[in-house]
Amino acid sequence: MVSSATPKTRLLLVDDEARLTELLKMELEVEGYEVDVAADGATGLIRARTEPSPDLIVLDWNLPDFSGVDICQRIRSSAITTPILMLTGHDDVADRVTALDAGVDDYLVKPFSIEELMARLRAMQRRASTFSAAAGDGQHPETLQVGDLVMNTSTRDESRSGQLIQLSVKEYELLNFLMRGQGKVLERTEIMHGVWGENFYGDDNLLDVYIRYLRQKIESSERPALIHTVRGVGFILREERQLETS
Repeated sequence: MVSSATPKTRLLLVDDEARLTELLKMELEVEGYEVDVAADGATGLIRARTEPSPDLIVLDWNLPDFSGVDICQRIRSSAITTPILMLTGHDDVADRVTALDAGVDDYLVKPFSIEELMARLRAMQRRASTFSAAAGDGQHPETLQVGDLVMNTSTRDESRSGQLIQLSVKEYELLNFLMRGQGKVLERTEIMHGVWGENFYGDDNLLDVYIRYLRQKIESSERPALIHTVRGVGFILREERQLETS
């Protein structure tokens, strides 16, 4: 079998279902991952924060001490950017939004196939590698600006007309993607792949939910609209006056 991961790829699996973790650990090691297992949230959090840190984290929603959402929030509050895949039995849009807002990179509903889990892990690795490479070669400018909307990608601060805007992790990633493509019509699939990953199979209603969240935070009656819907296609981010004069 050709390994899909190098032996140096460290994966932290946080789940209290012994039979499932035993099976996943065996399958992941066959694929070339170095697997560390934690049976509760507190242990998982400690290992996520301990050097050398894992390259990937697979985190169950239901843990005996904390929820996976709580653990993810604590990991992200420690400025740890390791890609996180959440395993859960929750499958409605509200639960997905809760997990993604906490900083989860992808979301897999139980029961799932090993093949799909592996595909999602590979996609998260590729996405993380692509982002790191682009950031290292100067493709990602430190400051993005559309009209009076400004994003500092170094500090992850956003403001409009000088007023700071508080965004969740996924809101930031979506706005970042839209700002990098400013002035261009971005198709729904393109946005979903860019923000949620190419192997994200979730309901694309999530995109509409997050677009609504962003509009509520960056637009108002006193501020011109920036996010415009292109019916049947997707969205475009640009100043309203540009839209009117083009």
